[in-house]
Amino acid sequence: MRIRPTSTRGGQSPAATSAESPATLSGLDARRLPASPRRRRPDLAALAALLILGGTAATITLILNGSARVSAIRITQHVTAGQQLSRAGMEEVRIADTGIDYLPWAQHVSYAQRLARVTLLPGTLLTTQMTAMASEELIPGKARVGLALKPGQSPAELQRGQRVQVISLPGQDTGDHNSTVLARSALVDSVSEPGTRGASRLVNVIVDAALSPRIAAYASNGQIVLAYLPATH
Repeated sequence: MRIRPTSTRGGQSPAATSAESPATLSGLDARRLPASPRRRRPDLAALAALLILGGTAATITLILNGSARVSAIRITQHVTAGQQLSRAGMEEVRIADTGIDYLPWAQHVSYAQRLARVTLLPGTLLTTQMTAMASEELIPGKARVGLALKPGQSPAELQRGQRVQVISLPGQDTGDHNSTVLARSALVDSVSEPGTRGASRLVNVIVDAALSPRIAAYASNGQIVLAYLPATH
């Protein structure tokens, strides 16, 4: 007796229904899980944006600071403390504006008339604290003495701001045959132009007030010689 397979509802066989059932799926389709939606972190995004903005601002600041430059005075010649600065020993240089009170190049003419308060080496950027007026040494206890000196009684290249020894010469009438150092380190405050045809020139020196009467007495008799002190003094 032949038994016919019964058909299911809709005319399909159980095998066909079983083949299309989800329970019989194989491979990756059977093991694939539903994907969960990706969560966004607004706090991390905001932090990243702040870091980018901060880095951009820092870069702009560095560029602006690097481009801000000022004109300053740079020393090109060795100047010993107490010596006068010179226009020839200065040059203009452009430097970054760091807030330090470097003297502007526009004032180089007036500062060429000042004295070096400290020893200045080539390459030094000049500041106000490095200079002084000759009159700043004229304090209580000091005196300015004027000397009328003939050629040979002072160095030919004597300049304002230099240091000199004030020496007395032997007197022909006094019988004194020895020279004496009256002032070991006197500051030259001013020097007039050398006279012509043997004329004297006036040199003002600043010395201790106690020495000024004696120096003035020797100077009136023409018994004064100035000796230039080297830079080490």
